[in-house]
Amino acid sequence: MARPTGKAKAEALTELLLTMFRANNLTLAWGDRLVSPLGLTSARWQILGAIVQADRPQPVAWLARDLGANRQNVQRIINDLKNDELVSFEPNPHHKRAQLVVLTPKGQQTYEAAINLYNPLVETLAEGLPAEDIGAAQRVLSALRTKLETFAADD
Repeated sequence: MARPTGKAKAEALTELLLTMFRANNLTLAWGDRLVSPLGLTSARWQILGAIVQADRPQPVAWLARDLGANRQNVQRIINDLKNDELVSFEPNPHHKRAQLVVLTPKGQQTYEAAINLYNPLVETLAEGLPAEDIGAAQRVLSALRTKLETFAADD
């Protein structure tokens, strides 16, 4: 069997990217519907998740980097979350202006409520998908993200 050419691999990657864009749009719409009863959007939920996943409080710029998102967009959403009393700011001992973002108790409860809505539905989504295929998709997307981060750093 012949090895795929660079052009064939590029075409296959293009199809994967188009599928990924469509799946991302559907995922965001699904997430919006899922967490809207909690006063969240997918974007707000994603940022709450990034705060939870961080091993310690982080400034907005670090959260944006971890999400692969624009710092200004993350700042705007965090400001909205602060207005809704889901996050607060703490002084950063390493930087006077870059405050640390932390969940409030209300933010923690809201995030946990979102996860409680999500867990049974993600199990349903996973039905019929072999674990090894999910793992392979994760590895491909992780490698793609790493390459895209390298391109972004070169700009």
